[in-house]
Amino acid sequence: MRALLLALLLAGCSTAAVAPLLTSYRDPDVLIASKADFDATRYAGRWYEVARFPVPFQAGCAGAIAEYSTPENGTITLRNTCLDPSGDALRSITGSAEVTGPGRLTVELAGVPFTAPYWVLWTDTGYRTAVVGQPDGRAGWILNREPTIPTDRLRAAIEVLDFNGYDTTQLIVSRFNQN
Repeated sequence: MRALLLALLLAGCSTAAVAPLLTSYRDPDVLIASKADFDATRYAGRWYEVARFPVPFQAGCAGAIAEYSTPENGTITLRNTCLDPSGDALRSITGSAEVTGPGRLTVELAGVPFTAPYWVLWTDTGYRTAVVGQPDGRAGWILNREPTIPTDRLRAAIEVLDFNGYDTTQLIVSRFNQN
């Protein structure tokens, strides 16, 4: 979601630059489901990117941090920060999200003239690990409250992506999650 929107902003009108945005990492014939019992208040806070699908906005990012506020009147504020290999911020973008259904948000980023769907597909019961993506499959992430993730939760997150039709062989693992 954030990657697709910012990539369009950064890519301009070049056909060659826009081509990667047309890549979908999921089979459109597979049904996709968002988290029915999603709790936006529990989702608020800091998340570290564990893995992602390749998206132009995150080119050069060794990892990322996503921060979400507690919803006020249905609106969540957000900040996504791209990190370099040493963990320093390369760039960031702010925005807001509206909860539009169970596990479904519509995100608007500063300076981007349109919104995008952002679906929370799964969280573990403690909201320590999350799987998020776009229903068109152009972006997806595995997030965790800590920079590294236990093997069992990583395996579960990958299974959720697979179940929802994503090609998990295309995942890029964050540099900060490699032990």
